[in-house]
Amino acid sequence: MNWRNTLILAIITLAGVAYFRFFEMKRPSTEEARRQAQNMVNFDRTKIDGIVIQNGDQKIEIRHSENKWRLETPIKDQADNALVETLLSDLESWPKEGTIPAKEIDADKSKLAEYGLHNPKLKLKLLGQDRPPEILFGKDAAMEGRMYVRFQNSKETFLAGQSVKKDIDKKPEEFRDRKLTDLSNAQVLRVVLKTPAGEIELEKKDTNWEILKPLRARADDQKVNDLISQVTSARVGQFVADDRGDLRPYGLAEPRGSITLFDQERKKDQKVEIGESIKVAGREDKGQTLQIGAIPEKEKEQLYVRFAPRGSVYTLPEKIEEILNTKPADLRDNHLVRIDTNILDRITIDAPGKTKTVLARKDGNWTIANRNNAPADAGGVRRMIDALQNERVTKFVEDVASNLPKYGLDRPQLQLTFSSFASENTAETKAGEQPFATIAFGKDEGDNVYARLTDEPFVAAVRRGLLEQISPDPLQWQELSIFKFKPEQIHRITITTDKELSLEHDQNNQWHWLKGNGAINQANLQSLLTSLSNLYAVRWLGTTTPQQGFDKPQLVVSFATSPDNKTPQKLTVGAQNNDGTFCARVDGRDCTFTIRGTDFNNLKLPLETQDTRSSSPKTAPTP
Repeated sequence: MNWRNTLILAIITLAGVAYFRFFEMKRPSTEEARRQAQNMVNFDRTKIDGIVIQNGDQKIEIRHSENKWRLETPIKDQADNALVETLLSDLESWPKEGTIPAKEIDADKSKLAEYGLHNPKLKLKLLGQDRPPEILFGKDAAMEGRMYVRFQNSKETFLAGQSVKKDIDKKPEEFRDRKLTDLSNAQVLRVVLKTPAGEIELEKKDTNWEILKPLRARADDQKVNDLISQVTSARVGQFVADDRGDLRPYGLAEPRGSITLFDQERKKDQKVEIGESIKVAGREDKGQTLQIGAIPEKEKEQLYVRFAPRGSVYTLPEKIEEILNTKPADLRDNHLVRIDTNILDRITIDAPGKTKTVLARKDGNWTIANRNNAPADAGGVRRMIDALQNERVTKFVEDVASNLPKYGLDRPQLQLTFSSFASENTAETKAGEQPFATIAFGKDEGDNVYARLTDEPFVAAVRRGLLEQISPDPLQWQELSIFKFKPEQIHRITITTDKELSLEHDQNNQWHWLKGNGAINQANLQSLLTSLSNLYAVRWLGTTTPQQGFDKPQLVVSFATSPDNKTPQKLTVGAQNNDGTFCARVDGRDCTFTIRGTDFNNLKLPLETQDTRSSSPKTAPTP
């Protein structure tokens, strides 16, 4: 065999492989072919772009465009997507349950009329590429739940279930979407609301809402979303008429107000109009406009409405009229401040006559930056942030802060600045501290204190007690851990109360007395060491005062954590407080703190085991 014959055979082989891949592999599998053979119709629903239903003299046409189904005939409106998709699903899974061959129909010309298929009332046509033939629906068969069906230009007749017939044997209005709009809350970026009381404009910045008119203020996100939901979740009660005629019978000639929802694409808006302030003539408004009119005589819990994008008059539940009563104060965020904790890196606390306190976040922990980045009480910082974010304004005093001295805000008693921090320049930010919110606290008045965010124009009053959680003293922000040892690291300890006891840990891991008598109570000693090594403050008190009782301490604990005693530690416990805590201090620390009563009791546990062998119980005298 020469090379030419070999080449020809190779080409034939490759052609065979190509044929198999291109044609054979596109054929359905045996199981799929069997399933398709049992289906009434087979089609690719992604290629279907229209549905035509002929029901007697009534023709209903539905078209698919931009991932939505719309009614085109006999009315133009958005269609119920779920209903149309159910129809297509039922068609895809519609099985043949019996076949009457064409030869039987030819043998008896009256069969088609008997089956209701000679001139059927109900017909279904799918539009699109590779569409199946038009489907003709006949009479119900003697078998329950079955009916006669055939295709256009075919005499072969089938028995099939009635599910598809139930899907299409409807009035045109039943195909209309009862959900007023397909716009979702998440898509809305701006809202303009007009009511008899005036105009309110809202805008979404990042994830939060703000009021732009009639004043600039933060909006309550939940309340704004609830307002929007009244439109986006509204469902049509009845389809009344188209909107091309006289709207006066429905009270829709003079709308009383409007709400305009601008979506994410910014291409179109959705406007809801209620009442008298804006008149919409014909189809001039290209936005989506809902007008609310009169109450129907027979449906007292409904209102006539007009939704311009769908060109119709409907009824909606009367609850929609609540939009008319909306006022700026209803939508206003009455929280004192909104802090983005995702970007918060610095908190500066500034009070006149005192050193600024700068709390800095580093690697998930908080430090006191102006005290050599000493560890800060992370729990206390979080509680302060939470308290500020949860604090609600007791009263908005002025919407324009034109007289700051009146409220003591020209020279605030305390000011908080929240900042982000970048260690290096980037395309988005410059290196250094970038303040994003500042709160100034002014004069006290009764139980309130005046406050103002420097980037907002209004003055508010908040609880004076809030300031108790914001200490300007950096010492107050120290972390609460006093000692961080393991009990076994303590080598020597001396406890002084009304007497002095001293113990030492020897090389055999045994404790022995340096000063004391009798057996050592090992359980009490272990409780003392555990409490001491993990001691933490309940709170910091600040500078030591005579009232804290350190001139006559109740307890002094001195200890060392190395055999050479070069790292001595000393804890002194003074007076008891009204809340059951005790004042305490540690040598080398600037600030007095409090400890729990349970820790104090553990530190005072008796370490000398009492010898009870010689003592006998006393008997109470007999009366």
